[in-house]
Amino acid sequence: MTTRHDMGRDPGPITSPLGEDLTAEDVAAYLRDHPDFLANRPDLIPHLVPPAADRGDGVLDMQYFLLQKLRAQLEGLQEQQRELIATTRANLNNQNRVHAAVLFLLDAASFEQLVQTIATDLAVLLDLDVAALAVEGVSSDMPHIHRSGVRVLEPGTVDKWLGTKRDLVLRENSPGLPEIYGAQGAGMVRSEALVRLRIGADAPQGILALGSREPDMFHQGQGTELLTFLARVVERAIRMWLDIPRA
Repeated sequence: MTTRHDMGRDPGPITSPLGEDLTAEDVAAYLRDHPDFLANRPDLIPHLVPPAADRGDGVLDMQYFLLQKLRAQLEGLQEQQRELIATTRANLNNQNRVHAAVLFLLDAASFEQLVQTIATDLAVLLDLDVAALAVEGVSSDMPHIHRSGVRVLEPGTVDKWLGTKRDLVLRENSPGLPEIYGAQGAGMVRSEALVRLRIGADAPQGILALGSREPDMFHQGQGTELLTFLARVVERAIRMWLDIPRA
């Protein structure tokens, strides 16, 4: 309980939560008997009102400034702790979502069902708005790709969008690409993650695309380990169903 009063003035009886009347002297006596009280309860320091800093005749109480500094440091640490807890919870939630998505991909009973899972279930499981699978200029000896609904890109498109040295690009405040999502799906996208798929040694490159209507859902500086892991699972699932040798 915090009680503020003028210096030198007795605030009178203080009613505790247990219904007992305590006086300011009772509190003072307790603190004298327990000099380490605030050391064990630093969370109470921000709620205390320090004495006036000016002692008169130009004399200033340095302890006051030290207390103010300690209070500011404590408030900063508490804010950092809150941010850390929020970030940890968000990361754990994202990890659980990706794990659930992987299980859905592994449960696919055919290549067509795998593509359907990516195009429909994946967005829901990851709390996004759209997901898509695209592959560069597919040859005629991969009929499953042609009739599965996978979007076909011009050869060289993956390197044009991602560059030759990157496997993942995060785009914020950016519209979706119709070549990947289709006209309707692209209209829902305001930020996206494009992840390169290296399906096999003799197979064309592909892209796993994840889009959100939130302009800052994907952004530069964001952790990408889970997205990369998800793409590696998609690669292996495609190779398994199409019997493609690993690159």
